[in-house]
Amino acid sequence: MTNRIPNDLSLEELDRRTVLHPSTHLKQHADGTAGSPRIIDHGDRIHITDTAGRRSLDAFAGLYCTNVGYNRQEITAAISAQADKLAFYHAYAGHSHEPAIRLSERIIRMAPQGMSRVYYGSSGSDANETHAKLVWYYNNILGRPEKKKIIARQRGYHGSSVTSGSMTGLPLFHNAFDLPIAQIKHTTTPHYYREHQPGETEEQFSQRCAEELEQLILAEGPETVAAFIAEPVLGTGGIVPPPAGYWAAIQPVLKKYDVLLIADEVVTGFGRIGSDFGSDHYGIEPDLMTVAKGLTSGYLPLSGAIVGERVWQVLEQGAEQMGPIGHGYTYSAHPLCAAAGNANLDILENENLTANARDVGAYFQERLHAVFASHPLVGEARGVGLLGALEFMADGEQRIPFDPGLKVGARVAGACGERGLIARAMPHGDILGFAPPLVVTREDIDTIVDVTRQAVDAVTDELVREGALKAA
Repeated sequence: MTNRIPNDLSLEELDRRTVLHPSTHLKQHADGTAGSPRIIDHGDRIHITDTAGRRSLDAFAGLYCTNVGYNRQEITAAISAQADKLAFYHAYAGHSHEPAIRLSERIIRMAPQGMSRVYYGSSGSDANETHAKLVWYYNNILGRPEKKKIIARQRGYHGSSVTSGSMTGLPLFHNAFDLPIAQIKHTTTPHYYREHQPGETEEQFSQRCAEELEQLILAEGPETVAAFIAEPVLGTGGIVPPPAGYWAAIQPVLKKYDVLLIADEVVTGFGRIGSDFGSDHYGIEPDLMTVAKGLTSGYLPLSGAIVGERVWQVLEQGAEQMGPIGHGYTYSAHPLCAAAGNANLDILENENLTANARDVGAYFQERLHAVFASHPLVGEARGVGLLGALEFMADGEQRIPFDPGLKVGARVAGACGERGLIARAMPHGDILGFAPPLVVTREDIDTIVDVTRQAVDAVTDELVREGALKAA
């Protein structure tokens, strides 16, 4: 029996009948009540255009991905040239190829002091799965079979596979999936605006976060806690930079109890916040690092689990005991993806895009705060470099959120979309997120902020008319 699909369906209807989309209301999409799927046809620099001819400024770079912008012919040419030479070979049993070797050298040179080797996958999720396995392997080799728990943070995002989805601290990624698994625990969200106590300074709040982490380690038993995973800047959990003193307070706790630090740099890596990595920016000394997204600017799927020397030495020791390591992905170090990564890093370096993210990013933060810090709909305007967010509150001073049923964040994102701007309604609270490509100019930032102001004002007027917000 064959699945009968009529031959005369539109692309939109074919999509609804055949594609299972991530992070989508499946029934509403399938029955059309969510509207037609938007089918993207092409992109250029910081804009995308759909099959209906609607052009939008993408102020979220896909999903924090297209750092060097859309339609960079340097990358597509590199992919094509590599495909002509060697489209695929595996990396098992010591096999390699020049694109992966050159890319690995570059990553290790860029990475913080002490990084040693790169294991390649296809997504940040699988890179964090790899880290979890390496952490467990590491402690087994050291004769510590009980030291297996990994502590993540509420509202952290580390992927959506079984282990990485457990590390993620967002209920949306746990609901009905039997997650999180038992080995994963969660500690305090380092969001000063939402979580601080009356009269508590940022430094005091950071110290409390560190104390609560230590209390969790002690409650679980230090002999059972293997690693702590965290983004330098919370991404999908709301684009939240760490409060003052946070990393300086957290890291001594980890060292005290011999807990490995996994820095998830999927969003912050490769220049987005004005430094090569978030670890450089905040003085983080990771044992393991996760990279993806900006590694190829999304042109092909590639992630890296970067292993520090401390862990690498134990992995070598494990080979003496166990033989070849029992971990592998068919597409690890795929030559086309590695070629895309090298071409992407060429652009990043040649056009000095990390410095652009620092300089234009500073202007972006200045404009966000100037325009929105006192807006009646906005509780907090925040960000670092080319990451930014607006958090909407019914009462910003008292930190009183809106009724979730009002879907304020989604409404503002929709109002931006109607005006030709893509910004993201974040999945935790009424938050609008920004992560534009690193090629943006100050003029682009002006457009992003000005259009967002129009959208925020429009939704504010709606909420006042509905009685959900008092008139200013």
